[in-house]
Amino acid sequence: MRDRIFYPSGVLSRYVKYFWTCAHDRDALEVMYPTGCVELCIDITDGDTIRHRGNQSMTVPRLEVLGHWTIPTRATIKKGNTCLITRFQPYAGALFFPNPVSDFTNESIDLFDMLSKECSEFYYRLMEQPLLEQKVKVLEAFLLTRLMSTPKKQEKLGLVEGLCHSISRHGESFDMGRLAAETGFSARYIQKLFLNYVGISPNSFYSVQRFNKSLELVRSANTSLTNIAYECGYYDQAHFIREFKSYTGLTPSQLFIPVS
Repeated sequence: MRDRIFYPSGVLSRYVKYFWTCAHDRDALEVMYPTGCVELCIDITDGDTIRHRGNQSMTVPRLEVLGHWTIPTRATIKKGNTCLITRFQPYAGALFFPNPVSDFTNESIDLFDMLSKECSEFYYRLMEQPLLEQKVKVLEAFLLTRLMSTPKKQEKLGLVEGLCHSISRHGESFDMGRLAAETGFSARYIQKLFLNYVGISPNSFYSVQRFNKSLELVRSANTSLTNIAYECGYYDQAHFIREFKSYTGLTPSQLFIPVS
């Protein structure tokens, strides 16, 4: 896999983390990790990707809105496949699509089904560009147009952004009562904001943030699972392994087997 990263310019820098490419030089079966972000994935080659979730499999659309994954998921990817992916900020995915962002959770949605003609024009214009940098420019222009069409959704963006930062800042614990007291909003209102703007509940968002922190520590292989569990705010090692497996279908040891 070879990745290139492009950072958004101007107005988009508040809403988009980055654009990146995911290229495969061999057939692969990959574990998908929850990122805490909604993504727009564009197949810029001609290699089908198959998504596996439980006993169900589906061919991934060429223009895919990928919501939060909170259950074990795999992807079968053909050699030569390359995707151009937009990773939105956790609080910003809802600004670019007409559907409630919670509709995308554990789903793979075809953008053509949502935007039809607008989507077709954008995709063909993007595919006409010979260079990756030019494709990114076309993508940015499309996202800016989408952003300008949702002014009402931007009204509460600052509040949701602050809530996401607050949950990430506390890191090792989550308490909805504390979050409500800090912000002056009711737990019910915060819950509604998260479902509308983030796509998952505040508690799920915290759990995904904690999982990603633990994933980086497991990858470093410099500390024990027990230490990782406590550093990331799990009750104990068993709690850590149980949650890790709920997202990936594998234990940390199964996912990262040391090379001898």
